[in-house]
Parts: sequence; C-alpha cells; structure tokens
Amino acid sequence: MNEKLSMQDLGRLSSDEFKTTKKNKIILVLDNIRSLNNVGSAFRTADAFLIEAIYLCGVTGTPPKPEIEKTALGATETVTWKYFKTTQEAISALKADYYFIASIEQAKNSIMLNGFQKPDQPIALVFGNEVYGVEQAIIDQSDACIEIPQFGTKHSFNVSVSMGIVLWEMLR
Repeated sequence: MNEKLSMQDLGRLSSDEFKTTKKNKIILVLDNIRSLNNVGSAFRTADAFLIEAIYLCGVTGTPPKPEIEKTALGATETVTWKYFKTTQEAISALKADYYFIASIEQAKNSIMLNGFQKPDQPIALVFGNEVYGVEQAIIDQSDACIEIPQFGTKHSFNVSVSMGIVLWEMLR
C-alpha cells in the first residue's frame, strides 16, 4: 500500500544546506517574463532541481514581491538570482563565462528536446515572454534553440511548465 510521505520522511535540505550544496551548472534566464506567478514558479522549480542561479531580465519582476512569494514558497531565499536591465546583458555575461546558450523556442532548425545532447559545459536556458517568446536578437546569439515536442492544438506550454519539462530532461 502506498502511504504519503511526511515532510521528515522526504529528507529535504534545510535552507542553509541548500546554499552550500553543489548545484547543477544550469542558469535559467527569464527574458521579459511578465507574470510574477511564473517568476515564483521558476524559483520553486530551480530549487527543486538544484539549479545554480536565475537571471531575471528586463520587465521580469524581482523579489521581494508577494505575487512571487505566493508560488516560490520561500525559494527566493535559497536560489541565487541576479537582475539584468536587458537579456542581452545577461547573455554577454554568460558568454564571457563560457556558458552554452540554449533558447527554448519554436524556431527554424530548432532541436527537439528529446534529441538534444547536453554539452560538456555549463548551460544557460533562456525562457521567453509568455506572449512573444524569446527575443529574436537573443535567439541569434544562442548556440542552439530547443523545442519541446507537442501533439495537441495549442502552440505552446505555459512558461513555468516549460521550465519543469526542460529541466527534468536536462537532469534525468
């Protein structure tokens, strides 16, 4: 019989342990994400997958904001984050640190997520605005565009759902 695990049974890290634990060499880049709930979800997902950091760019909201905390559930206190006035500034900083830049976008010559071979270097995953996606200028500077296979009538997933799908695939 399956019995739900208690919080103690789950054996999760404390906030202090999280901060000192080795992280996965992945940075999430949020390119003008307008929903603070999506930003909060990004923090919570980044915490769950031990992601190195989140870069918040352009109009993307920054903590502390109640709408972010509502979905982050405290992850803004554990996940490292930085704000950049433009996504271009974040990409320039990441390239200077030799990150592989992958925009999550439907584009000509995109690579399906299930066919993507993760490089042997740190990776930055760029997630775009809920309506407009990743800026073309950022796609132009990306080392790859990754597309999530979809089979229904909708054109895209919610950006926070996309983050969970892509991170799971990167780390499994």
